[in-house]
Amino acid sequence: MTQILEKAFAKAAAMPAELQEQLAQQLLEDIEGEMKWDKTLAKSQRLLERMARSAKQARKQGRTHKKGFDEL
Repeated sequence: MTQILEKAFAKAAAMPAELQEQLAQQLLEDIEGEMKWDKTLAKSQRLLERMARSAKQARKQGRTHKKGFDEL
């Protein structure tokens, strides 16, 4: 465990039990969200690579047009 995480847990341990429970629940939800996000990105990597190659090819062939956000 890192020092900063140990420091955070030490501070949390000094809080009332109800607040510790809320903080723990929030932390667990955040961790779960991060794990899901990592899985999603890992699964989509090949698709993103294919899309990037396709976009580069389209640009090389002159099939793209430069536009600003307001024009999309």
